[in-house]
Amino acid sequence: MSLRSVHFVMPGGVDDPANPSGGNAYDRRVCLDLPGFGWQVHQHRVAGEWPRPGVAARTELARTLRELPDGTVVLLDGLVACGVPEIVVPEAERLRLAVLVHLPLGDETGLDPVLAAELDAGERAVLRAVPAVIATSDWAVRRLVSHHGLAPDKVHEAAPGADIAPLASGTDGVSRLLCVAAVTPRKGQHRLIEALASVTELPWTCSCVGGLGQDPEYVAHLRGLIREHGLQDRLELAGPKAGAQLDAAYATADLMVLTSYAETYGMAVTEALARGIPVLATDVGGVPEAVGRAPDGGVPGILVPPEDPAAFAAELRGWFGEADVRRRLKAAARSRRAALGGWASTAQRLAGVLGRLPGEPRRAA
Repeated sequence: MSLRSVHFVMPGGVDDPANPSGGNAYDRRVCLDLPGFGWQVHQHRVAGEWPRPGVAARTELARTLRELPDGTVVLLDGLVACGVPEIVVPEAERLRLAVLVHLPLGDETGLDPVLAAELDAGERAVLRAVPAVIATSDWAVRRLVSHHGLAPDKVHEAAPGADIAPLASGTDGVSRLLCVAAVTPRKGQHRLIEALASVTELPWTCSCVGGLGQDPEYVAHLRGLIREHGLQDRLELAGPKAGAQLDAAYATADLMVLTSYAETYGMAVTEALARGIPVLATDVGGVPEAVGRAPDGGVPGILVPPEDPAAFAAELRGWFGEADVRRRLKAAARSRRAALGGWASTAQRLAGVLGRLPGEPRRAA
């Protein structure tokens, strides 16, 4: 089988071990899996502070796209593409472009409203100009279609896959909590700290695994909160982990916790479920899809309203206090584990979208 070619333009930091993210992991993985579905991937990593790049990054992206021949199939990570419509939109006239949106730019927590509106407008211009948009959950598809006024048939879902891992042995079956998320305002670790501070009578310990470099002020704020509540011996900001270190963190976890303000999917949720670990998370974005249901209808997690720390604390008390709740959640998590979709189906969906790109580039509606 001769492979067709796709040029994948992604952030320069996609391999940075200090700043792991679901988007980076997704990009790396589909590069490996797309050849199995007929597409050779030519990777272009463009360094820069995306989605607000400096002059050098803009110049590099413009040069990368300009040097591709007319009619080339190009997959653009939305973090790179959507902040620079003045570079990407003109290229939609001659290249066959698809944009992969991991998170709508305006959904990042804590943005200045003027900047958020600017990023939102740029994203709208880019997504309207290209013939295909790929989102990572059904929720994200609906959000992009309604928010940006896109034709529903040009926005496609390709949810992240999950690799089934060995069942986590846990610690004592109840008390070891794990949060895997970059330490940023959008991931809301301050809400987790506040909730845990209100249930100090319970015998929990918690490890927050995730990059500490994106927002040093927020990290300092969290460290202050941990000291203020006297939780230094029970709650750690463990920094980023990958490979065997991350596997070890999951292996000792009894419950996965996530207090995000916004998630298009939540790959850490399915990573936990792939090890049979139940989840307690905020009910935002695509998280309910990631939690999903076991084949028998059982729900392998608990979803709480995002603006209700008391509800989070109440569910923690239930987890600790009710053995039947734990049993039910663990059984559902193990059952859901066996039914999780793999990365092959993600790559197959992407390959299908790339294969249906119009042969003649045109300004898309």
